[in-house]
Amino acid sequence: MAEVRAVPRGLLVDWGGVLTSGLDAALRKWAELDDFDFDSYLQAVLKWLPSETADTAELNPVHALERGQIAVPDFERKLASILVRRDGTPVPADGLIERMFAHFEHQPDMAGLIRRAKATGIRTALLSNSWGNTYPRDTWHGMFDDIVISGEVGLRKPEPEIFLLAARRLDLKPEDCVFIDDLQLNVDGARAVGMTAILHTEYDETRRALESLFGADLT
Repeated sequence: MAEVRAVPRGLLVDWGGVLTSGLDAALRKWAELDDFDFDSYLQAVLKWLPSETADTAELNPVHALERGQIAVPDFERKLASILVRRDGTPVPADGLIERMFAHFEHQPDMAGLIRRAKATGIRTALLSNSWGNTYPRDTWHGMFDDIVISGEVGLRKPEPEIFLLAARRLDLKPEDCVFIDDLQLNVDGARAVGMTAILHTEYDETRRALESLFGADLT
């Protein structure tokens, strides 16, 4: 007989690409306004993202930024140095992160969904990898029981420790938690520690998945 899984009690939610519009569109808008080829940005950053080992971890600027191990201005200079505008001039380093994140649009339907989940008694937490960017925390009032930002805790998704930390902060076990993210790598990381995880692509699909898992009407 198949094991019946208990109804979960916690909900962990990513920010960029879940509570905001998709990453691809936002970053492409940034590239358009800063006037450089977006594909060249992807190729350059991918060179920073090998399969991470203990030896390479400290050398990876993206992962170091997400863990808060490198200052934002230092990262901005590193990233600007590998970007070239279409007219051949360098992309300005100062304010680069702010420009990069300027085009992430708030998704009120998803925010409402999380608020309704919390109102049913589900414990909620934000679990986000930060690039040193600011968050619209003033819009989160009453939405989360806890907030876990990678750069503030020195851990990053999909490291198992950050999922375990988020669960502990809600006073829950990993198997009591559902995690929502728009990146498969992070979804896989959550599942690896025993969480149920949803790959977010659009609101209605995610709502239906949560309603099924929690046995609640979230419309």
